[in-house]
Amino acid sequence: RPFHVEPTNIVSVNDDMQRVTDEASAMNKRIHYYSRLTSPADRALIAPDHVLPAPDEIYVYSPLGTAFKVDSCTDGYGKNSSLVTIFMIWNTMMGTSILSIPWGIKQAGFTSGIILILLMGILTLYCCYRVVKSRQMIPLTDTSNWEFPDVCKYYFGSFGQWSSLLFSMVSLVGAMVVYWVLMSNFLFNTGKFIYNFVHDINVTDIVPGTNGSNKVICPSAASGHPPQNRSVMFSSGNRTGFELFEEWWDKSQTVPFYLIAVLLPLLNLKSPSFFAKFNVLGTVSVVYLVFMVTVKAAYLGIHLEFNWFTENEFFVPEFRILFPQLTGILTLAFFIHNCVITLLQNNRNQENNVRDLSIAYFLVGLTYLYVGVIIFASFPSPPLSKECIEQNFLDNFPSDDIMSFVARIFLLFQMMTVYPLLGYLARVQLLRQFFGNAYPSLFHVLILNVAIVGAGVAMARFYPNIGGIIRYSGATCGLAFVFVYPSLIYVISLHRAGQLTWPTLIIHIFIILLGLANLIAQFLL
Repeated sequence: RPFHVEPTNIVSVNDDMQRVTDEASAMNKRIHYYSRLTSPADRALIAPDHVLPAPDEIYVYSPLGTAFKVDSCTDGYGKNSSLVTIFMIWNTMMGTSILSIPWGIKQAGFTSGIILILLMGILTLYCCYRVVKSRQMIPLTDTSNWEFPDVCKYYFGSFGQWSSLLFSMVSLVGAMVVYWVLMSNFLFNTGKFIYNFVHDINVTDIVPGTNGSNKVICPSAASGHPPQNRSVMFSSGNRTGFELFEEWWDKSQTVPFYLIAVLLPLLNLKSPSFFAKFNVLGTVSVVYLVFMVTVKAAYLGIHLEFNWFTENEFFVPEFRILFPQLTGILTLAFFIHNCVITLLQNNRNQENNVRDLSIAYFLVGLTYLYVGVIIFASFPSPPLSKECIEQNFLDNFPSDDIMSFVARIFLLFQMMTVYPLLGYLARVQLLRQFFGNAYPSLFHVLILNVAIVGAGVAMARFYPNIGGIIRYSGATCGLAFVFVYPSLIYVISLHRAGQLTWPTLIIHIFIILLGLANLIAQFLL
């Protein structure tokens, strides 16, 4: 679309012509950026309408595979206000990690958990700031369409290119595996709720729990009997049909395989851009989770007892040796480093990037802290132990809990729409590197998708622990994108400019060692 300037809108010819030229240049750079992500025949990310100036709307694509539209928030030239930029970053970072934060606090101890959330937020923010500045420190005339992997390739050559691809794939596939485990969980509980409601069956799980209308359960207490469908029927119903349902509707034995019929065909679509329209569900889900934990806490009350180093029957110490399990989760929870440049490049006032990024990180940390602390503090101890807090805190509420049922419905539908987008990004990154085409053939795409789906099914079947999966994948991809590459690039750029000092070198070596220790600790604890 050519630029057109109405004569009546021209105040200063020179200024307006320069502005038009600048905007046209910026548009061409953004079109070039999107065209690098897909094949020429695929219109999913090639010069979509939102890269062209529009007077009343802008579509924002998150590199993590989500998209949303913000109305009346642009200056007419495709630039975002600071408020929209902050919301974009918050919306992109908020993910499945929020479900495991209470468990991570329990593993670290209440006091140390709060401290670690604050420290990891500050550390990852600093490393993210270094990522944003890394492109500006390259002495080239045009790096405006570069992302962080391009910066890694500039500094480290083919090693940086392939290693950034590897760690990016770890984050994407790790997220898809977590999604599959959670979708199996949510689908199982949703199906169980609907079946019991339709058939007027009143069941109670054979696990310890509280009494009353706001019941909280402890699935991990039945260590020899994982919390599947185990239940006892108390009221009318066809017992034969009920037992048959339990046999064919099992959280790990059958439900993960049922998802294949729905999601594998969607992964093979050439362009899944249709699903980007549902990204608003992610925001709705997070807002609803915050509302839900607030209501639950109001009914359950606060149950805290401070034991600094000793453990008793109902409470955990304030400081525990298992704290690296929380740092692994937080590395992924605060992870946005491989796409933050794209999110900030359309900020209307580039001088506010650091401020807006800091505010977004503060809001993300506040959300994690609120949900984690409220769930931990309100967990009813006694009669239950804090050790009962599950890796997915929704598992601490029975399948017939109405608020949890609504949360699971929201999250299930949202994940089923985001999952094809994550698979699409994985396909684009991997197949384009090896074949030069994001869709070389249906056979190539099918093999890749079967491998990804197979990993998800295997994890849902044999290791359905989202806290463990999140901390392993977070510590792995975070080692490269959060700790090592930003620090090394900053040190190298200062060295080339003759500005490197010993304190700066020591500080950034220490950051790298922290990332390495974070990864090693995940396999030792």
